[in-house]
Amino acid sequence: MFWVCLVFAFFGVILGYAAIRFKIEGDPLVAEIEAVLPQTQCGQCSFPGCKPYAEAIATGKADINQCPPGGEAGVKALADLLGLEVKPLDENFGVATEQKVAVIVETDCIGCTMCIQACPVDAILGAAKYMHTVIAFECTGCDLCVDPCPVDCIVMTPIGLSVSNWQWPEPVNNRH
Repeated sequence: MFWVCLVFAFFGVILGYAAIRFKIEGDPLVAEIEAVLPQTQCGQCSFPGCKPYAEAIATGKADINQCPPGGEAGVKALADLLGLEVKPLDENFGVATEQKVAVIVETDCIGCTMCIQACPVDAILGAAKYMHTVIAFECTGCDLCVDPCPVDCIVMTPIGLSVSNWQWPEPVNNRH
């Protein structure tokens, strides 16, 4: 028994050393790009989420104008970060709309769980054959839960202006 413990301890030390010695750091540029993206995980950019899209931008496999939820402001922020020219949003991936949140009409919900399965950020709560509800704070407004709903009980409503989402307007250059 003692020898078995000694062998396991020996291999534990080797694995610990290997983890420290061969540690691979992620690309810091990918983390910076991902921080600029809206984190909707909607897939409209043709990538399965914001991190794969950030990796593709960092490696030059994707352009900075493929994110409709980020809109023109997102393209401008990415261009500033990467030192590139600002481009118009590529409409092949969708158009920028105002930010929305999903709302489930609970009286119409049949509890099918199709919306729960479609939500990429787990913003929908509920159980099979019981009504569901959306955690508005977690909802990214990606619209991915709307199409799978068989009874059309999910409505995308615009997020109103509040203290938590208000921003100063962009400055206007009035030099003549």
